[in-house]
Amino acid sequence: MSADTLKCIIFNFEVNISHPTKSRLPPLHALQALDAFARSGTLWEAAEGLGITRSAVSHRLSVLESALGFELTARSGKGVALTPRGKRYAEDVRKSLALLAGAQEDGAGKPLEGELCISSTPGFASMWLCNHVASFHDQYPNLALQIVTGGELDAASDGDADLFIVFGDGNWPRHTVQHLYDVEFLPLCSPALQNMHGGLNQPADVLRHPLLHLRQKDEWRQWLAASAVDLLRARPGVIFSDLMLVQTAAIAGQGIMMGDEITCAGALAAGQLVAPFSATIRARGGYYLLRSRQRRPSAGMLAFTRWLNVLFMRIGTELKGGRF
Repeated sequence: MSADTLKCIIFNFEVNISHPTKSRLPPLHALQALDAFARSGTLWEAAEGLGITRSAVSHRLSVLESALGFELTARSGKGVALTPRGKRYAEDVRKSLALLAGAQEDGAGKPLEGELCISSTPGFASMWLCNHVASFHDQYPNLALQIVTGGELDAASDGDADLFIVFGDGNWPRHTVQHLYDVEFLPLCSPALQNMHGGLNQPADVLRHPLLHLRQKDEWRQWLAASAVDLLRARPGVIFSDLMLVQTAAIAGQGIMMGDEITCAGALAAGQLVAPFSATIRARGGYYLLRSRQRRPSAGMLAFTRWLNVLFMRIGTELKGGRF
């Protein structure tokens, strides 16, 4: 080996040591600041939750923007708000932090005890939460979990409830608000009904059957209009007060419902319901997890929030992969 070659090798080695590869992971404290801001919606509430100043929160968000190369926030009135891309990134950060927190808790050793009361919309509780709650009990067997249902979809006033799973537009000023998922509706029916009266081959064919509604007819009107179906041809159908009643009627072949692939996942996976058309409409609301601002989060509340985040992260991956 020549002296020149040796020098080249030594030089390259020294450069690699002097300039290590830059980590692609943003600083954890900056991610936590983004998560706190996304949850609370204001800099001062984020600062209060983290135990730092508002200027420190702003600085951490700036550090994160520099690391990512895109803007997370923008001026909105007298304050700041997340950009659309910032909101999407904050959702991913929230789920990732939940995984980290869950892993830390799993290694803590001390079992979680006490009581936890969850208030949920009736349909979400019966059609989704009841199908997954055993996994929460497996993780926290010493925590007594109580699930209750409210009358209104956006109700969050039960004084005995620790957390609320509600449906609405995200506007609950007296609560910390965490977005779970936006609802996209599509027609669902039983396999037997799908093949009746010549089948469901085009959108207008749904009018051959009773249309099943939840409380109002807006979802069906919106889907029919988007599918270029004459609304005047639609018959009144049947209106129910509870989503579980709508699904039960659809499974029994009594008509066609507007459902989504998350709350109706159990019936779809079991083959009780099928989706004759792939066209969807965005609902005028989504599902959210709420906590009263007057109630400090307990270990049980935090555990349930993490568990829910992890489940929705997995479900989101499955839906993208076409599992349901």
